[in-house]
Amino acid sequence: MRASPIRDFNVGRSATYAEDGMVATAHPRATLAALDVLRKGGNAMDAAITAIAMLSVIEPQSTGIGGDCFVIYCPKSGAPIGLNGSGRAPAKASVGWYKDQGISKIEMQTPHAVTIPGAIDAWCKLAADHGTMPLSELLAPAVKAAEEGFILTPRVAHDWAGSVAKLSSDPDTQRSYLPNGRAPGVGEKHRSPELGATLRLIGEKGRAGFYEGRVAEDIVAKLKSLGGLHELSDFAAQEAEYVTPVQTRYRGYDVCEIPPNGQGLTALIILNVLAGYDLSEGALSEADRIHLLAEAGKAAYWRRDTYFADQRFAEVPIERLLSTQEADSIRGRIRMDEAHPGVHYNGVEHKDTTYLCVVDKDRNAVSFINSLFAGFGSGITAPKSGVILQNRGMGFRIDDTHPSRIEGGKRPFHTIIPGMLMKDGRAVMPFGVMGGHYQSVGHANLISNILDRGDDPQEAIERPRSFAYEGELKLEDPIGEDIAADLARRGHVIGRFDTPTGGAQAIWIDHERGVLIGGSEKRKDGCALGY
Repeated sequence: MRASPIRDFNVGRSATYAEDGMVATAHPRATLAALDVLRKGGNAMDAAITAIAMLSVIEPQSTGIGGDCFVIYCPKSGAPIGLNGSGRAPAKASVGWYKDQGISKIEMQTPHAVTIPGAIDAWCKLAADHGTMPLSELLAPAVKAAEEGFILTPRVAHDWAGSVAKLSSDPDTQRSYLPNGRAPGVGEKHRSPELGATLRLIGEKGRAGFYEGRVAEDIVAKLKSLGGLHELSDFAAQEAEYVTPVQTRYRGYDVCEIPPNGQGLTALIILNVLAGYDLSEGALSEADRIHLLAEAGKAAYWRRDTYFADQRFAEVPIERLLSTQEADSIRGRIRMDEAHPGVHYNGVEHKDTTYLCVVDKDRNAVSFINSLFAGFGSGITAPKSGVILQNRGMGFRIDDTHPSRIEGGKRPFHTIIPGMLMKDGRAVMPFGVMGGHYQSVGHANLISNILDRGDDPQEAIERPRSFAYEGELKLEDPIGEDIAADLARRGHVIGRFDTPTGGAQAIWIDHERGVLIGGSEKRKDGCALGY
């Protein structure tokens, strides 16, 4: 990153600079709540849990306590720590059972799409192991927002309005999220009292407040009434797992990701391929950059879809996929003047999530992502607890031969990925890019923008995006028609995004100057703030 970046102040936002602590989230109220925690002495983990709890109330289309999370935590001294907070399939689930029921594909708005929510167990484990404040205090701002209400911001209102059909399909969801028979609009207040009471209970009892007693009973009863295989024993058995992040070296930095069942490894494969090219500013045309990212992405996503699964159930050849030989092999098939056929993914699209990052005065750094999967998850809400449930089970296959076939106690394939950039054993930048399948390409592109082009985090986030997926290379509108025509001549099928593409947050830690530099997604409502 350039030490003194020069930017056009007529375009986009400025990066945020601070000294003692910084938070970047997808919603201003979450950023403020987390910053309050830092300012009164909490550490980065305390602030992150406060922010994610708040987002689970005020950004309900993207995340919630009925979903999952992944986290990378890098303490001020020591190696990065990964936490896999993804939920598992019910113990009774099997390919054979679904086939016997005539089910060949898990559909979104069914109980079979609901895996056991993993987020709350993960939050409780992180608070106990790495936080400094009582869980009840960390969740209090979210409880207040749920019980007293919150004002809808533009992006939240836009996404909410686009989900009316799903929200109308379940009477409990309709009651909770379509007051007066419609989606609340920009500037209107929405309350979630049942959800607030559940968060209050979790603050008092910890994980037992969710995985045992009345909340678990409410969720299980709802799912069983719809034909689900869930039991209270499945909730009692849910446990987040600490994992060692996988990593690769790029331009002298270490890029860390959570290993499969998530797709973070895909970003590392892409970076390994890009490492063989000069991507410094001015070295290539913009069309060349987009082409290389597309071709590296296609190769990496094919490997993702072929091999990635829950490693307790399937062997994932991580060492081979990250090897120099693998990157050389991929580069050997890339031609600058010709596009390879696109990868066609036969799973489900992943669109909605939320990501945040925090760095505190001691330079503890947290990279945190939490999701319901699709917008408002499965669209199924437990009536008494107000918990809207994820649809992560759609990441499973009803296929005896596939690594991600559904099995009891298994975690599905996940797209949500937090990232951490390291140098000389210290965290340099927690970062993340929302946007479903786009996330791995987004990670690689963000890192390249910063390390190759010299962008600050805000500049890197704001650059126009592209994504080669399902046989089409989609471009954001700021990418001109001359570039699109160049790419088309190489054989790319060009399309344009009709909605904002992904979202990102990042905080650069300038250890030499003692400065934090934050960026936040212009395509969403959030911001980076420090003090």
